[in-house]
Amino acid sequence: MEDQSAMPLDARIREVYADLSVAERKLADVVLARQHDLRGYSATELAALAETSKSSAARFFRRLGYAGFDEFRLQVRSRATPHSPLARLAQAPVQPGDAGLQAHARRDAQRLLDWSQELRDEDVQAALAQLARARRVAVLGYRHSQVTAQYASLLFDQVRPDVQLLATGGGREAEALAGLGAKDLLFVVDFRRRSAQLARVLAAARAVGIPLLVLSDAAPGEWLETTAQADVVLRCARAAAPQPPELTPLFDTYVCGISLVNFLATALAARLRASAQARLTRIEHLHAALGDLQAPN
Repeated sequence: MEDQSAMPLDARIREVYADLSVAERKLADVVLARQHDLRGYSATELAALAETSKSSAARFFRRLGYAGFDEFRLQVRSRATPHSPLARLAQAPVQPGDAGLQAHARRDAQRLLDWSQELRDEDVQAALAQLARARRVAVLGYRHSQVTAQYASLLFDQVRPDVQLLATGGGREAEALAGLGAKDLLFVVDFRRRSAQLARVLAAARAVGIPLLVLSDAAPGEWLETTAQADVVLRCARAAAPQPPELTPLFDTYVCGISLVNFLATALAARLRASAQARLTRIEHLHAALGDLQAPN
């Protein structure tokens, strides 16, 4: 048997999978499905997801060559995932700034064109129907998703009432969800690198009947706990990795997500034309009264 200490996690699991018990195989399947987001899980949470016991989980991690879950967690947290900036930094040489910028812009422009043809119109229309009929719209995004979520809340709030950006710190998710129900909507942005907390928040929202609209960068066919729980999923799939000698971006691009949010807000205003126009008029009058915006040249 190959030295397990030098093997990737999925290879370790494949090496011993045939010899695992039924309970251990369930846990192996859970770990494989979440291998890029394992940092946020405890041993108890993984065992619960696999519907197995903590003792089975302990045996499983020992079978993989770890002294226990603590050693497994330390290695998971210390490794650079394939889509982390640290891993990407070594993938391509740095190129001159001008050429790199032009290639970067061309990639983003091509990604927008390709994605706009991939996105299903029936999903967009279903999302717009949810946004129009909801009594309240709560918007949520963790980590890198938070910027797009904030942009969505700012635009939606201009064309319809009762839009709220949910705080993502301080453990106040329970209080935020307590004010929502079956007549409302939770608009979620879920881009990698993902927070392990989000799947638990969505499970809690689903349990109390809150409709879920998820904007995700998961590719078609890619299973995620977040998209699996959604009523409607809008996909902004990631661009394919650039080929050498192009400069490999350190960070994911969110041009498709930002463009889609802009489109949704515009289309929502058209759908709610009379009420959206009245709301925008009132907002403009209040800006004039407050004098809080710089006058145009």
